[in-house]
Amino acid sequence: MDGYRALTGTEIETMVAAGCSAEDWAGVTVKGGFNAGRVWRVTFAGKVTVGALDGSVSVDGVKLPAGLADATLINCELGDNVRVAQVRSHLANYRIGDGAAVTDVGAMTAGAGATFGNGVELETINEGGGRGIRIFNEMSSQFAYLVAMHRHRPEMIEHLEAMVEAAVAQVKSGMGTVGEGAVVAHVGEISDVNVGACAVVSGASSLKNGTVLSEACAPAHVGAAVVAEDFIIGEGSRVDSGAILSHVLVGQGVQVGKQFSGENSLFFANSECFHSETCSVFCGPYSVTHHRSTLLIAGVFSFYNAGSGTNQSNHMYKLGPVHQGILERGSKTGSFSYLLWPSAVGPFSVVIGKHMANFDARDLPFSYITDEGGHTMLTPAMNLSTVGTVRDEEKWPSRDRRKASVKRDQIRFEVFSPLSVQRMIRGEAALTELYKETPREMETARYKGVRIKRLVLRFGVKGYASAIDTYLQGKILDRVASALDDGIAAVRKALAEPEQAVYSEDWMDIGGLLIAQDRLDRLEDDIASGKMASVAEFNAAFQAACNAYPADEWAWVRRAFEARTGRSVDALTADDIHAMQASYNKLRASYTKKVLADAQIEFAESARIGYGVDGGTDEAAADFEAVRGSYAENSFVKQMEAALAKVSEG
Repeated sequence: MDGYRALTGTEIETMVAAGCSAEDWAGVTVKGGFNAGRVWRVTFAGKVTVGALDGSVSVDGVKLPAGLADATLINCELGDNVRVAQVRSHLANYRIGDGAAVTDVGAMTAGAGATFGNGVELETINEGGGRGIRIFNEMSSQFAYLVAMHRHRPEMIEHLEAMVEAAVAQVKSGMGTVGEGAVVAHVGEISDVNVGACAVVSGASSLKNGTVLSEACAPAHVGAAVVAEDFIIGEGSRVDSGAILSHVLVGQGVQVGKQFSGENSLFFANSECFHSETCSVFCGPYSVTHHRSTLLIAGVFSFYNAGSGTNQSNHMYKLGPVHQGILERGSKTGSFSYLLWPSAVGPFSVVIGKHMANFDARDLPFSYITDEGGHTMLTPAMNLSTVGTVRDEEKWPSRDRRKASVKRDQIRFEVFSPLSVQRMIRGEAALTELYKETPREMETARYKGVRIKRLVLRFGVKGYASAIDTYLQGKILDRVASALDDGIAAVRKALAEPEQAVYSEDWMDIGGLLIAQDRLDRLEDDIASGKMASVAEFNAAFQAACNAYPADEWAWVRRAFEARTGRSVDALTADDIHAMQASYNKLRASYTKKVLADAQIEFAESARIGYGVDGGTDEAAADFEAVRGSYAENSFVKQMEAALAKVSEG
C-alpha cells in the first residue's frame, strides 16, 4: 500500500520484548509516525497494516494514548492513531478508521461476503408473508412503503428489488469497518457489523450482521446490554438499555431502549420505542410507544402515539396470521385499547377501549372511537378542535432530531391537507346520507363496522363542514394576502395554478409524505419502466415530490373550492375576497374558542385533584398553580388568544 513500509529489525525487537508475536512479521506493514513502543502483547496474523501511533484517543470521556495492546489482529487495516486494546479473542478482517477505538471486546470478526444487514428480509405488516422488505443502508420510508404496500404493481416491485440488489452489492465485502473517530468498547461479541464514523458502541452484549450508520454531524449510539441481529441503525439514532432487535431497521433520529423488543419491524424518522414490543410493524415517522404492556403487531402506523397496554390481534384466523391493520397518521390509542385486525382508523382519530369487530373508519377522520357495551361507537369530528390536534402540527417539526447530512425520509407535517380534508369531504357526504336514511326511532346508524349515534350525525356533518371551509378559505386568503393592495390583476396572478403542479382528487400518505395520487402514479410508472433505475434517483424523485407539495396542494384547493361552492377561484372579485375574509374570521374564531375551551378543562377544579393534599381548597389551588401554572399564563393559551384576537380584529 502507498506510504506503508516493512517493519525495521529494531521495531520488531521492541515489540517482541513487549510480548508481541507474529505469524510472519513480513505481513505487518506500517507508515510514518508508527511507534513500536506503543504496541504491547499483540499477536499479528495474516496481513496487518498499522498507521501512525503518536496521538491520543478518547474513550469513556478519558483521553488515552493511541496504541495496540492485548489483542490478536488478523487481516486488519488500522488507520492513524487508533487504540485497539483488550480484545479477549480476536479482531479479524476489519478496517479501523483514523482516531477510532476498539477496546474491551470479546471478539470482533467479519466473514467473506458479509453484507452487514443489507439485503435482510423483514416480514412486515403481514405475519403470513407477502409484504417482505429487504432493508439496505439508504432505504427511505417511501421506498419501504412502496415495496410493502404496493404489491399490486409487480413490474414496479421487480425494479425496486433490482435497486436493492445493487445497493447490497455495493456494501458486500469480506472486510468490516469501524469508521473514523468511532468507539467500540465493552462489547461481548460483534460479527459482520459495520460501525460508522463517530458512532459510539458501548456496553452492548451482542451485535450480529448489521450496520450502525453514523457521521460526525449525526453520531449514532448503541449502548448497554443491547442484543441485535440482522439490523440497520440510522444516523443520529440511539439504541440502548437492554433493547433486543431481530430483523429490524431503525431510521434516523430514532430512540430505542428500556428493554424494548422488536422483530421484523421498521421504525422511521424520530420514532420512539421504549419498554414495549413490536412484531411485523411498519412504523412511519414519529411513531411512539413508551409503555411496558404495549404490543404493536401486524400494522401500519405513522405520527402515532400508543397508550399503555395497547394491543392488536390477528389471531382469529383459519389460514394463518394473515390479517393486518392501519392506523393512519396522527392516530392515538388510549390505555388498554384493543383492535381486532383487519381494521383501519382514519387520520387524527383516537381509539379507546376494546373493539372485537372489524371496521373501516378511514373516511371519518378526527373521530373518537370508543367501546360501549361491546359495540364500536364512533363520534365523528370530535378530535378536530382538541388541544392535542392543534399541538401536533407544531410539535413534530420542532422535535425533528435528524442531523444527518442527508435526510432520507420525506415528511410533510400538515394536519389539514388535501388528504385529511378530502377524507372529511367524504365523511360529510357519508354522514349526511346516513342521517337521511336512518329512521328517527333508531338510536344508532351503522357504517362500515362502527355504530354512530343518530343524534351526533349532524354534529359530525357540521364539524366537518366548518373545518373544510376554514381550510379552503384560509388557503385562498393566504395566497392573495400580499397581492390585495396591488389590484385584481395581481390577485388573479396569485390565484393561478403553477405550471408544475399536478392535480389529483385523491391523495396518499406514503411513509409520512403527503402526495397527489397522480404524481405518485407517474413516479411509479417511471420505476416500472426502468426510467428511474437507482436508489439515488428514487430518493431524489421523492424529495422533489415533497418539495412540490405546496403547488400540488394549491391545485387541489382550487378544484375543491369550485366543486364545493360552484365558483371558480379565477372568478373571485375583490368583494368576494373581503366577504371570504369575514367568513374565515368567523369560522376561525369559533374554532379557536373551542380549542381554548378544551384547554381550559386542564385547569378546571377537577384537574386539581391530588394537589394541596395536606391543605384545603386554597392550598390545592396554590399548589396546582405552583406546579402547573395558570390558564392565563400558559404559553399555548396565550398563543391561541393572540390568534383569536387577530381574527376578531379582522
